[in-house]
Amino acid sequence: MKIDILTLFPNMFDGVLQSSIMKKAQDNGVFQYNAIDFRDYADNKHNKVDDYPYGGGAGMVLMPQPIFRAVEAIEKNEVKPPRVILMCPQGERYTQQKAEELAKEEHLIFICGHYEGYDERIRQHLVTDEISIGDFVLTGGELGAMVVIDSVVRLLPDGLGNEASAKEDSFSTGLLEHPHYTRPAEFNGYEVPEVLRSGHHGKIEAWRKKESLRRTYVRRPDLLDNYPLSKLDKTLLQEVKTEEETKQKNNKTD
Repeated sequence: MKIDILTLFPNMFDGVLQSSIMKKAQDNGVFQYNAIDFRDYADNKHNKVDDYPYGGGAGMVLMPQPIFRAVEAIEKNEVKPPRVILMCPQGERYTQQKAEELAKEEHLIFICGHYEGYDERIRQHLVTDEISIGDFVLTGGELGAMVVIDSVVRLLPDGLGNEASAKEDSFSTGLLEHPHYTRPAEFNGYEVPEVLRSGHHGKIEAWRKKESLRRTYVRRPDLLDNYPLSKLDKTLLQEVKTEEETKQKNNKTD
């Protein structure tokens, strides 16, 4: 995958994308990125990229010209048009499903803004996607772009080095992931569940599914509204609900 990032602060990306899994993914040829200062594409003497908003108001607005020219330069020799992603608090709420969708692309362009916002013509005539990583506002789109890039790259073939890891992540299955344990089997008096030490793969898988349903029911019950429960899932979920209700009653009694 090829990733181009339009930003006023290209160096911000090196710390994240040149470390850990992202660095290994690049070394293995999984993806390549280029952080581009779109100030270089401004057509004025001082490389100005923002101006006061028409109609008045606080803050500065990013001008269309530098960003349009930067994207045009990137797309110049492209056969297939890339996805052009605007990082914006007004955009679509980012999800694992969106990450999986973007991971199927060959080329992504991210636009990271600052100041008060973007000239509306950028939204209307240049971008294919507007993405928000949450209902809050950052000083710029760089941190959001890093989050999206990380979540997409780890889904690419050989992105993690273990394809099964991404498939079992929270949200990838539609549920939150089950609890994990490792050695030692006992620590400070707390023991790993016996079923996980049993070696019985069928029982382990059933335990994991039930605990995944439990964690989702307790922490994110909204996810269950659209999850296609199998007959076994329904049985396990009912057990979970009964156990959790009993636990709550016992806690009130105590």
